[in-house]
Amino acid sequence: MFKMINNLPKMQLSDKVKNIPEALSIYINQIVYDQKRRGVDITTLSLGEAFFDIPLFDFKKLDLAKGYHYSESQGILELRQKIANYYEKYYNASVDYKNEIIISAGSKPIIFMAMQAVLNYGDEALIHEPAWLSYQEQLRLAGAEPKFIPYNCNIEDFHKYFTPKTKMLIINNPNNPAGWMYSKEDLISLYNQCRPRGIYILVDEAYSDFVVDKQFCSLANIIPNKDGIIVINSLSKNLGMSGWRVGYAISSPDVIEYILKVNQHLITCASSVLLYYLAKYFDRIISITLPQVTEVVEKRKRIANFMNNLGLKPLNGHSTFYFFVSIENFPETSLNFALYLLFKHGIAVVPGLAYGSSTERFIRISIGTESEERIHDALSTIKDLINAKDFDVDFVNRKLNEFGYRPFFR
Repeated sequence: MFKMINNLPKMQLSDKVKNIPEALSIYINQIVYDQKRRGVDITTLSLGEAFFDIPLFDFKKLDLAKGYHYSESQGILELRQKIANYYEKYYNASVDYKNEIIISAGSKPIIFMAMQAVLNYGDEALIHEPAWLSYQEQLRLAGAEPKFIPYNCNIEDFHKYFTPKTKMLIINNPNNPAGWMYSKEDLISLYNQCRPRGIYILVDEAYSDFVVDKQFCSLANIIPNKDGIIVINSLSKNLGMSGWRVGYAISSPDVIEYILKVNQHLITCASSVLLYYLAKYFDRIISITLPQVTEVVEKRKRIANFMNNLGLKPLNGHSTFYFFVSIENFPETSLNFALYLLFKHGIAVVPGLAYGSSTERFIRISIGTESEERIHDALSTIKDLINAKDFDVDFVNRKLNEFGYRPFFR
């Protein structure tokens, strides 16, 4: 029988993990999930996905016996070939599906594994703000140091932030949360600044299909031999299948080999049955989702016009399903703005604080999951809150205490 031992020393926990915050967007959305369970109607403008109408194809046409077991750690060859064909057809980028692609359980772990594959302890990586919030924390977990380029820095001036320790530049093209796109000229300029200095460019192209009115340019198109570049993409955003957690990296064979070694020790392989499903139905899924991507971008245009008429001020952008909106002279932080908006008005957005110190005075608004009518009503409320003369500073803390939520600490 177990007997309690008194005066035991406290068990150790990792300082490395202690010193990173939880993901602020997930913190907000966890409150949303909880409030919805309580029966509260929440206009959800905080989710990083668009909801598509995707049929479920017949699993019986798959070899399910194979799906029960491990598959290739690099990803099954059939799906790698489908992805290579996709990049060739839509982005005019030639990719060797045998040696230049790895598929794993979502783009998040692949980004982290890519950092592990090319960075050493003490290296620095530059992130252009506003930036997806996990880049910097993944760098810290990988033993590297994140540094930041402000959102309003000109592309040709990025090199001014380089130091001898800089070994990676991270960009998101198109950008989450602003919706802007780096042009072909921008990418060439960045490569010419980085490659002579031995600096990798990691470009997250997760929203590549949400460029409709202009031609999206993949970095894999500009640098055919993939030297010094790592392209990340997934099926989460473009195909509306975030819950399936399938992502991939495209890079030179030596980098893919190193990512593969990390993947073998962390993941083994992505879900085998989903890989076989996607390989079989990839083209049919694309034919169904791409028209819906276009509909989302058209919706974004209409909402942009509505915002302009309201006098809201987002950063310039035309892609993705996001807006990054200035809260101007609101007297409190973007976090307090978002929590007040959530608890008082039932509207969920993500604070700009999540995306960089230079963008604290913004909020991210996602239009992928709600009707235009509800979005219009929410935007009118947001405009009123920005201009509010009186703000109850203690309201947020009272609500956090009332529902038993931990305050967010950065």
